[in-house]
Amino acid sequence: MTVPLSDRYHDRLPLSDLTPLVSLGEGSTPLLAAPRLSKRLGLDIHLKCEGANPTGSFKDRGMTIAIAKALEDGADSVVCASTGNTAASAAAYAARAGLSAVVLQPAGAVASGKLAQARALGARLLEVRGSFDDALDSARELAGQGTHVLVNSLNPHRLEGQKTAAFEIAEELGGPPDVLALPYGGGGNACAYAKGFAEWGAGEPRLFAVQSGNRAQTVASAIRIRQPVHAAGVAEAIERSKGSVVTVSDDDILIAWRSLAREEGVFCEPASAAALAGVEASGLAPGTRVVCVITGHGLKDPETAARESPAATAVFADLTSIAEAAA
Repeated sequence: MTVPLSDRYHDRLPLSDLTPLVSLGEGSTPLLAAPRLSKRLGLDIHLKCEGANPTGSFKDRGMTIAIAKALEDGADSVVCASTGNTAASAAAYAARAGLSAVVLQPAGAVASGKLAQARALGARLLEVRGSFDDALDSARELAGQGTHVLVNSLNPHRLEGQKTAAFEIAEELGGPPDVLALPYGGGGNACAYAKGFAEWGAGEPRLFAVQSGNRAQTVASAIRIRQPVHAAGVAEAIERSKGSVVTVSDDDILIAWRSLAREEGVFCEPASAAALAGVEASGLAPGTRVVCVITGHGLKDPETAARESPAATAVFADLTSIAEAAA
């Protein structure tokens, strides 16, 4: 039986005996060694596969706490702005808690897998004619009226839940890695990991927050955010850890995406591959122990997978044709 994240780390989370349990079995995600990537790059690479969370992304770690606290405080409804993963997670955990969820999404900028999740889970989806930043401003305004609780990462309970991934990494490795690399969209997850490692108390890894050079139009839709709301917190964490903001191209991200799939069998959404792209661009010393955070499952963005992968080959249903095509 899966132990809920809120039970595993109850004393490290803002929970009381009155906080309800709102869990879908989040956390305890795999930390996979990446032997082929490690050999090719001369590093000791591990992959924290957050796509194994219930809705397929890291957002569930924070959402279980944010929704539980909203329920504890008597909320009826929650609201978020989202490029997709927050929407799916908010919809799922709101449904679990018996709350309604409103999602504001930038029109035409969200992958279909994420839209399908949020719709199926009963969220009220509203397409904002504008960017993610516009949607977030609107979500904050609605929450300010007191009718809905904001469950974006500006909600501090979200980061409290997300920091538990750092605990899991430290537990499994026996301490922090030398480097932690992860995608940089709004920056909340980077701040959460920094907070988690700091609270663990065994030292902090160098933090590599990896962004696309084309934030507004990047193929990595999950980090298609022009203005990171946690930019100040990320800058502080990077300075403290002697890390770096690493900027890569969309081509770099797609090359890393293919490498993860074809060298290690890990199918992720493009934004997740930014972590590996950043590591490859950073010139780390041989043997450096690196954890790349794989933030979301590949089925979150089926259009990119179909567009960037070879099509099936049509064959006749006979052994000769099949053998020739398979050679």
